[in-house]
Amino acid sequence: MINPLTYAPKGDKHNSEYFEEYRIKIFERRKQSGLEDLLSDIVAIAVQVQTGDALDYLKELYAMTPYRYKNSYITKTHKIYCLVNPVKSPAFFVLEPLNPHFTDDITRINKMYPNAREKFNARYIGEIFKTKNKKETKRILMSHDFVFHDPAITENKFYCNEKIEFTRMSDFTFNSMGYTENDLVDFDSLELGQPFRLTKAEEKELQKVDQFTIDLGIKPLIKGIDHMATRILAGEREDAILEFLCLSNYYFWGAYNIYDMNSSTNVNRAPHGDDIRSPAKVFTANNTPYMVNSFKKLPMPTEAFVRNYGRRMHHIAMEVVDGDHKSGMKNIEFVINNLRDKAHVDFLAKVFGACSDQPDLQQIFSKHSNLSLLITEYVERCHGFDGFFTKENVAALTEAAGLDEEVKHHHKHHGITGD
Repeated sequence: MINPLTYAPKGDKHNSEYFEEYRIKIFERRKQSGLEDLLSDIVAIAVQVQTGDALDYLKELYAMTPYRYKNSYITKTHKIYCLVNPVKSPAFFVLEPLNPHFTDDITRINKMYPNAREKFNARYIGEIFKTKNKKETKRILMSHDFVFHDPAITENKFYCNEKIEFTRMSDFTFNSMGYTENDLVDFDSLELGQPFRLTKAEEKELQKVDQFTIDLGIKPLIKGIDHMATRILAGEREDAILEFLCLSNYYFWGAYNIYDMNSSTNVNRAPHGDDIRSPAKVFTANNTPYMVNSFKKLPMPTEAFVRNYGRRMHHIAMEVVDGDHKSGMKNIEFVINNLRDKAHVDFLAKVFGACSDQPDLQQIFSKHSNLSLLITEYVERCHGFDGFFTKENVAALTEAAGLDEEVKHHHKHHGITGD
């Protein structure tokens, strides 16, 4: 277990004295307030899609991730789909508004940005942490000036039911943070709404995609969520990290400059270090912000993304089982080739990294899903590679994504059928 009070962060990204002072103060306050003892792992993540897109998004998750449908519920405003990973890993909630004209903070934020307007209700919502005492967690955080959803003015009661409570959307990231005492083994215990089942035709469609991944041999090779990366503005990097540390039991692992792309990658991890069990939380921001970048004319894909899509989750990374496939390829290459050739999933550029006979890392980005606006990353840590990432890979991935994000694109979704 990492002790955040004595841990020396990795990396070459210079942090201000302000950041270093409050990083330690936050860790001390978490311990003194009791928050450190209350919080444990991320037990779920939540994504909202546009009305009518849920089934297609479930099929996309079936093809590209290990997540499978478990339960579903309906409320006055939403259908809520619960998916699970066979390994110990966070659950996955997919929310779909019943009314195509449903409006809340997500809608209002998305409509501010040109590339988010078409799918105005599609957005990554946030993580849900397990806590020993939800009421006490909320009391502590409110005493630290954090604001939670008020049921009286919250359109979607998922954010403030009896079993889960979310903070209001962050001003720095536009993500929220949820807390629950439940372990999410029994979704009915969350009281999410009235249970309902998929139709036989819908279940058959999902089963078809599931069998498709089994036949291809890729299903057992994708472990689960490795990390999630949010893109933010340059001047808000330190504040966004400190805010996340206030709201979680994570520690600041370190930050590296990605000079080629005029950005930095900032990593926060659970103290036990098992990213599949509780994924790393990454923030990416420009080094030189857009309003002065014209003097230097440096690449600016990270800040361009924020200006086009808004502060939001950029990608969710899936870890691939390390190993050499019997086909002669690395496992990640086998997975990507099959998704590209058989499931018609579009990827940005190629697999970056060279896993030969030395510890290394291989990574690749998919194109944006038009259903969630999220990129799916695949990562394989080869031969016991113990770092979190390589600067070379991140630079290449950032450049590839930037070419896809500069202007508004009308991407089709991955069109997964199981054929």
